[in-house]
Amino acid sequence: MPPLELTDWQYELGGVRMGAGTSIQVIETTGLGRPPSRENDADQPGMDNTFAGPDYYTTRQVQFDAAVRIPGNPAACHDVVASLQAAADDPAVRLTGGATMPLRIKRPGRPTKRLYGRLRKVDPEYAQVIHGYVPIDLEFDATDSTFYADDRTTTEIPLGWLTGGGFAAPVVAPIYVQSGTTAADRPGWVTNAGTGSAWPVIRITGPVANVTVIHVASGRKLTLPTLNLTSSSQWIELDTRPGYRTVTRENGGNASTLLSPASRIDQFSLPPGQSEMRWTGFDNTNSARLRLTWRDAYTAL
Repeated sequence: MPPLELTDWQYELGGVRMGAGTSIQVIETTGLGRPPSRENDADQPGMDNTFAGPDYYTTRQVQFDAAVRIPGNPAACHDVVASLQAAADDPAVRLTGGATMPLRIKRPGRPTKRLYGRLRKVDPEYAQVIHGYVPIDLEFDATDSTFYADDRTTTEIPLGWLTGGGFAAPVVAPIYVQSGTTAADRPGWVTNAGTGSAWPVIRITGPVANVTVIHVASGRKLTLPTLNLTSSSQWIELDTRPGYRTVTRENGGNASTLLSPASRIDQFSLPPGQSEMRWTGFDNTNSARLRLTWRDAYTAL
């Protein structure tokens, strides 16, 4: 089901729309600024002051001071609270390690953005429910403090046949075209329109063997030297997103052992702006494909 369409000052959580023009009035929202950090400062021995260690972001707690307002209809108020409780109770999220749900946010002059985490608190006050009014406190813990674009971006890069990516002039016979006995490579471009590092999901579809994916500017590589996809029905997916970071085959099996020891899936991000990507592999059919899917990432709302 497509996500709900949001207008300015609206939020969506677990399929429930809140904010301007809805039955859930959002009075105040906190936690959308700089996320809290895990500090590593240390006192300098025998000296004044401290040594500033690295600061790592921790869980972003987004709190909503809200109220369900449906005058003269207490039953409908209960239904709205129940729908929020159902979102927090979803076993697919609540009972699965690493699973999260999105909080979608729309502010004036900004595209809809989303945070990923879990709804930790749904605390209604029913004293005035007979009048159709239920104050409610909500807390959403974003385990990833980065804001992401609401829409995914996808780029597909074929594997080129020409060694080195093309011919060099002047062209002199004989002309050698890649036969599949040597790794071919082809450049591609991806653009992260945000202000923070984006994390791609990389799917490689066969037939292809001995694959390396390269982020040119940083020199980072994901190498799968023993990978052998024998047909177009076989694929491997490398998920670099925080909280996931998995390598999966088309049958759902864990394929992380195919990555070389030097491959750091936790560092293979797309910085803001345009990046050149290359990938190499053996394919004598020119039908193998690499597909990157990501959401632009932002450090602020």
